[in-house]
Amino acid sequence: MLMQAQRSRLLIVDFQERLTPVISAADAAIARTRTLIAAASALGAPIDVTEQYPKGLGPTIAPIRDALPEGARFHEKITFSALRDPAFAAHLSSGRAEGRDQIVICGAEAHVCVLQSALDLAAAGYGVFLVADAIGSRAPLSVDLAIARARQAGCVVVNTEMVVFEWMERGGTEVFRAVSKLIK
Repeated sequence: MLMQAQRSRLLIVDFQERLTPVISAADAAIARTRTLIAAASALGAPIDVTEQYPKGLGPTIAPIRDALPEGARFHEKITFSALRDPAFAAHLSSGRAEGRDQIVICGAEAHVCVLQSALDLAAAGYGVFLVADAIGSRAPLSVDLAIARARQAGCVVVNTEMVVFEWMERGGTEVFRAVSKLIK
């Protein structure tokens, strides 16, 4: 199944001020997430950002927050799985009713909130695409284990370029020229 921008939402999980500094290879995951944000913005895919207990872990980091378009939605949560937050679940459900049944997910920590969200989304019947080069944890092994478990549960593991090029569908357009520059 290909990802389609008109069916997708980008879900950015918990890239927060007090958590991100301890994430292994955080700079690379943040850069890839910024590419995903730009592509989603250019192609009309809605963007949702979760924040796990922001009073304790702080707000979303500036490099992510500053890249977001107007209309991106922030969701505070205390559940590790975003889908277990009733307000967020209702928000996704309304988008699903409008044909947004694919969730492209990135963020931190891969083995906790990202994984639990991905597993619950897959169990709820969403098409879940875990962006392997845009997730992170304190320990690299935790990322590897999260990817393996997500894959076993039916999530599709992808990278940023897969998302961008599948969302674009074709070359030779103004959107292609603008978005493909993000990959170079």
